[in-house]
Amino acid sequence: MDTKKWLNRFQEAHGRRPWALITGGSSGMGLEYARQLAEIGCNLLLVSNQKEELEKVSEDLKRNSTIQVVPHYQDLSTESAAVELFGFCQAVGLQIDILVNNAGMFFFEELTTENEAKALTMMRLHVFTPTKLCVLFGEEMKKRGYGYLINMSSMAAKLPCPGITVYSATKAYLKSFGKSLYFEMRPYGVGVTTVCPAAIATPLYRLKPNLLNLGVKIGLIGTPQWLVRKALNGMIRKKRVVKPGFMNYYLPPLIALLPQRLVDKLWRKFK
Repeated sequence: MDTKKWLNRFQEAHGRRPWALITGGSSGMGLEYARQLAEIGCNLLLVSNQKEELEKVSEDLKRNSTIQVVPHYQDLSTESAAVELFGFCQAVGLQIDILVNNAGMFFFEELTTENEAKALTMMRLHVFTPTKLCVLFGEEMKKRGYGYLINMSSMAAKLPCPGITVYSATKAYLKSFGKSLYFEMRPYGVGVTTVCPAAIATPLYRLKPNLLNLGVKIGLIGTPQWLVRKALNGMIRKKRVVKPGFMNYYLPPLIALLPQRLVDKLWRKFK
């Protein structure tokens, strides 16, 4: 279904524009979600812990469209983050129709006591907060009989590799959680779409610009624009999983075939 047709049907059915909540909405993939949902005609609640970037993005989006944009500065890696965010929406009267659980972090390091705090932050950001947000906003959607949940997993969910021990584990959780929740929410008219991108050209991985550009040119790295377009088309169709790109299909099996000795050697070289 065309996105404009979807918006028209939504407005005809509910008499208003949809509201989309995007976590991590001030940069990277979240910013691209914001741009494309704004182009469709959705109102936006952007949540981020990057205050200056959040304010600038919100002003830019409001200046270039007729939608409403609400910036909300918040750290989503705390234990009470989801409850606080849900409470904020209730306090200001925002009815969320699309929840995009996008906020994330990444580090490539051996897991030690020195970075244990960072690993726990990642687990709260990738596991606890998205789960709680799906529960809280999902219950409201179930009562209304419509709504959309998007959870950003990763191809790393199928790549338990050294250096990304916690990252790949949390993304595997998001993938399993979303695929199961899909069946629980479907009878209530709520779509749950899990997005599993391969490598995407965003600042998350902190690659040098020349390496990102090279990866895009040779097709190993996708652009945020391409991925978000695929994700939103999947959301509208209430697809269970969106995993675009050939790398999603051939890279995990190839890595699984690597001998353990070679994995050990590569890890010693790159860590």
